[in-house]
Amino acid sequence: MKTLFLGDVMGRAGRAAVQTHLPRLREEWKLDFVVVNGENASNGMGLTGDHAKLLLEAGADCVTLGDHAFDQRDMQQFIEREPRVIRPLNFAKSAPGRGYRLFDAPGGRKVLVAQVLGQVFMKRPFDDPFSAIEPVLKSHPRGGLAQAVIVDMHCEATSEKMAMGHFCDGRASLVVGTHTHIPTADAQVLPGGTGYLSDAGMCGDYDSVIGMEKTEPMRRFLTGMPKARFTPATGEATLSGIYLESEDRSGAAQKVRMVRIGGCLEQAAP
Repeated sequence: MKTLFLGDVMGRAGRAAVQTHLPRLREEWKLDFVVVNGENASNGMGLTGDHAKLLLEAGADCVTLGDHAFDQRDMQQFIEREPRVIRPLNFAKSAPGRGYRLFDAPGGRKVLVAQVLGQVFMKRPFDDPFSAIEPVLKSHPRGGLAQAVIVDMHCEATSEKMAMGHFCDGRASLVVGTHTHIPTADAQVLPGGTGYLSDAGMCGDYDSVIGMEKTEPMRRFLTGMPKARFTPATGEATLSGIYLESEDRSGAAQKVRMVRIGGCLEQAAP
């Protein structure tokens, strides 16, 4: 199975990059399944229902969220109507929507996508992600009920992301970090056959401060005083993520490659 995971879509520039590149990549790379983290697609804070539709229409099979899952109020209703959008498993217990789902893929195959939020350095307290993901992995064995298992680990600390990768090794096809908006260079296949990347980066304008127009963040770093709201940068975005090839019978990762398309970053493709 050929899977593409794209990191946090950041504002209008990120949405434009997904619309521009994803339909072509689906065809050229013969992708079976695409996951897109839409956490910051709507003005850099959360995701609206309309922007979720745009990402799905561009070729995403699943859209994951994050700690800003419900910053846009209409997502509370939209996620109940659209099962292809999933929020973190360990969000508030009363939160609408689901934290995982078993999706259909070509050839009668199934793909499990789950998302968890980390705890280290996060502003809000969330439940333990390890105990949250454990029953989902047990009930959806890789290569059994699901031909591929994808875990989106949304958090700040690379140590926590790496721990989740090893915790899921042999049970997930891919564990990929999101949230920091900076792509890491540690794509690998772990000993148990789980593909891993600490952070997929963002689909956004990298001539910025993690996707935000530079002036206001730099003012705050230099003076410690806010003057205006953060606004997403609007230059040409880089589509950032990871490409996975996994074996259907075992669900094990066979190949992982970083992806960077367009924008100012060095380009990378399978």
